[in-house]
Amino acid sequence: MENFMIGQYGKFDYDKFYRDFRSNFYGIEACLFQTQEDIDHLVKESSNQGFNIGIHFPLRAGISKIRDPLFLCLDKEVRDHAFKIMEDEFNFIKEKKIKPQYILFHFPKPVILDKDVNWKNWRFADPIEYLFEAEYQFEEFKENSNCLFQWLSEKGRQYNFTPILELDALNKYIYDTQFIEEQLMLFPNIRVCLDLGRLHIQEQIDSRFIAMSIIEKFAPFTEIVHLWNVRVDENIDNNHYPALPNLKPKDGWAPIEKYLEQIKTINKNIKIMFEHRSDLISDEELEECYSWINELIK
Repeated sequence: MENFMIGQYGKFDYDKFYRDFRSNFYGIEACLFQTQEDIDHLVKESSNQGFNIGIHFPLRAGISKIRDPLFLCLDKEVRDHAFKIMEDEFNFIKEKKIKPQYILFHFPKPVILDKDVNWKNWRFADPIEYLFEAEYQFEEFKENSNCLFQWLSEKGRQYNFTPILELDALNKYIYDTQFIEEQLMLFPNIRVCLDLGRLHIQEQIDSRFIAMSIIEKFAPFTEIVHLWNVRVDENIDNNHYPALPNLKPKDGWAPIEKYLEQIKTINKNIKIMFEHRSDLISDEELEECYSWINELIK
């Protein structure tokens, strides 16, 4: 379990820390902390307990209108503002002597959507977070993405962190081409986060999307796996439910075992970040979750 992580979102929650964290875990992924006191708690416990810090951008709440920077926006002014917000946060983290192993960003942002897919159940904080393929040409995507990769690679070295791109809603520019893999090979200090719940949801709503193909494409570049389950049938329910062995794909749940087995055959050097609502299950079920996942990735 030395490659396991838990998330802390909004604050440093000591109840969650004492219940969910184990002394041999790799670390904690932090996001949108409301106060400096919460950041201080994170740094103190990291020092005392010897765990690593990962940051799901941004560390601080309130630094922008929406959480995810729109670094691929067609509007250059918006893009420039996104890069400024990101570097301001890097400088804050450096000034506070926080030393994250990685900083994670959702990619692409804004996401580029297939208009023929029903995205009503995909969670967007604001309409500015997405565009449709007809509005965003592939050449523009390549140019803006290449600029992002160059910039993030440089900033990762400058500020001493690994940039992680968490794959969000994906379209044919990513799953039908080799462009992003080529960028990841050109800039090898940039890594990927596979979110298993997102993969399952998109496969159920998008007939062109094949989750296992995405895993095969991006597992070689994967550093972090965000692990949670969700049931999809006529509706999407039980979002961010913990992964338990009794939740069967035939009932609409994500095939977590299948996903992890495939990732493991390609890349064993991954961190499992439990992005689930542990409050939905008992202590015994939480331990069962950890034990099951540990066995799957051995």
